[in-house]
Amino acid sequence: MPPTTHFTPVPLDKAYRLLNHGPTVLVSAAHAGQHNVMAAAWACALDFSPPKVTVVLDKATRTRELVEASGAFALQLPTVPMAAMTVAIGTDSAKTHPDKLRQHGVELFHAPGHANTPLVHGCAAWLLCRAIPEPHNQQAYDLFIGEVVAAWADERVFRNGHWEFDTAPQALRTLHYVAGGQFYATGASVVV
Repeated sequence: MPPTTHFTPVPLDKAYRLLNHGPTVLVSAAHAGQHNVMAAAWACALDFSPPKVTVVLDKATRTRELVEASGAFALQLPTVPMAAMTVAIGTDSAKTHPDKLRQHGVELFHAPGHANTPLVHGCAAWLLCRAIPEPHNQQAYDLFIGEVVAAWADERVFRNGHWEFDTAPQALRTLHYVAGGQFYATGASVVV
């Protein structure tokens, strides 16, 4: 059960909008009783119907091993208060720091009806994905494609299929990684 009341389903035909603004993501996966979360800056929406996403997962990561073994992963959008934790779990490898999630205070939960892939508490949005096997892309480019099978968002910042950063608490702004431990938070909207 989600640890927050602000965990609202997002219609799958609007799920691509959760990634359309280019945020840093947290990638989680689990298999055979093991779970992990890593940060990734290279993720994007790929298709509308069915909704698909891409994410780059380096061969050296434990999360990639779990995705390959389970065939599933989740993308989550961390918020401003999660910046230090995002850098830490993106820097520390579960292979050399097996307790990294506990060490960095990562709280996991499972969405109702989706007990296989853990989700990270405190994010602005969550996309649960079924990995679409593309062995050439995975081996040559570390590129994974996922079909979004369920999506949720914090309704204080994503409502009626749209981001509402201007009216949401500042702490719910998503992170955009530029390099060297530096992020920008999503800013004010410009409507044309």
